[in-house]
Amino acid sequence: MSATQIITLAALALLFFWGVGAYNRLVRLRNEITNAFAQIDVQLKRRHDLIPNLVEVARKYLVHERETLERVTAARNQAIAACDLVRSRPSQAGPVKSLALAEDVLSAAMRGFNAVVESYPELQADETLQRLSEELTHTENKVAFSRQLFNDATLDYNNAAQAFPANLVAGVFGFKEAAMLQATQSDAERAAIKVTL
Repeated sequence: MSATQIITLAALALLFFWGVGAYNRLVRLRNEITNAFAQIDVQLKRRHDLIPNLVEVARKYLVHERETLERVTAARNQAIAACDLVRSRPSQAGPVKSLALAEDVLSAAMRGFNAVVESYPELQADETLQRLSEELTHTENKVAFSRQLFNDATLDYNNAAQAFPANLVAGVFGFKEAAMLQATQSDAERAAIKVTL
């Protein structure tokens, strides 16, 4: 074997091993997204399980607020369906964006529910409702923390898949950009709060 052939074989071997390493890194990072979503999934399931209990406690007080209770229930069901879609494909952008929208609808429905609860002092004084509301608040905090971990894992994956020369491996093997799980607030919700005196 000539020196040129040895150098060529060595270069090809290095290129091959680098490609295998880049591929394996992308797989590991995509799997971290799946793991991070599993943490969100646990918290969302807890949230989705608490909401019917809140609605049931409030139902006896909110006889005239049936529409509010139905809105919360429908939004919860949509969020569960969206969560089920993401569970099977957490690194795909479409299902993640659908989940973000569904969770925003659920959050808006819960804000409406809480506004109604505030106008019923006897409901606010209900110990079961207070306990469930506190559990829901703790769960919301855990969801926010888990969402941050998911978004961090997604950022690491996207950075690895888009950086040269690993983007060549990502393109060949179909590693698509993953979406972050972000709240999709309206412009009115994003606007700064104006205080007037």
